[in-house]
Parts: sequence; C-alpha cells; structure tokens
Amino acid sequence: MPRHKTLSDADVLAKTRRLHAEGGDKAVSFGTVARASGLAASTLAQRYGSVAGMLAAAARDGWAGLIGATAAAEAEAADKGPQGFLKALDNAAREAPMLLALGARDAAAAEAAAQWRGAVEAALARRLGNGERARQSAQALFALWQGQVLWGGSEVKIKDIARRLA
Repeated sequence: MPRHKTLSDADVLAKTRRLHAEGGDKAVSFGTVARASGLAASTLAQRYGSVAGMLAAAARDGWAGLIGATAAAEAEAADKGPQGFLKALDNAAREAPMLLALGARDAAAAEAAAQWRGAVEAALARRLGNGERARQSAQALFALWQGQVLWGGSEVKIKDIARRLA
C-alpha cells in the first residue's frame, strides 16, 4: 500500500524553483531540495527519477501557475487596456525569465512557455484592435514588457508604446 505524500508536489516544486532562482542548476540536487523540503532525498528520487526530471517538473508546474495567473489577470483587467492587463500580470510574470532557464531542456516546459506567451499576446491583441496589425503590435509590446522584466525598468513607458501601436 503506497504511503500518503506529506508534502505536495506543488510545494516541493516551488522549493525547487526557489533554490534554482537563488543559485541556478548547481544549487539544485536531491540533497538541497531534501533539506529545503524536509523530505528524504530518496523520496525525491522516487518521485522525479532524476534531478533533471525534478527541474523539468518544476518548470512545467511554474508555467501552469503562470498560465493560471494570466487568466486571472485577464479577468481582473477585462475593462482595461494593454497597460492595465500587464500591470495586473506583472508580479506573477517576474518568474518567467527564471522559468525559461529552468525548463530550457524540457520540450513540455518549452511548449508551456509558448502557450503562455501566446495567451499574453492574444490578450494584448484584443486590447489593441483587430487583425494582423493588432497581433504584430501585441508581439512588440510583449517583447518590450518582457525585456523590461528581464533587464529592469526603462525610460520607455509601456502605456506610451501601447498608444503608438494601437
């Protein structure tokens, strides 16, 4: 009879992401995650098979959370323009660059990243108008926004660019 999990996969994977954010791939091992979670390293090995498997699972779980946060941000900012939507999504999306690095070697994580980007760009395009121009403008706005998330603030204001692109 299998034992019940004392710590959910979501909790273990969140701890894995935190360790990865703090120190990269080298900071994540069954031992470091075991110390952070209170589980035995052998338990983690049984759950995920390998450290690479655990990292991939952490990336996929992170993208799933970000996709959920995107749907919530879209509902929260339903009556707002592109800037309002991105502002509603901003805190959750700060994890995206780390998730890209974390899941770089996992096809399912890469697919989840592409789904998230597509969802954000579609939400932006709906706020910018119709057709190909709105789609291309949404892609440019997404790239600017994620560049700011990755590299820090900029003198370029998203609301000004969104106005020019609309």
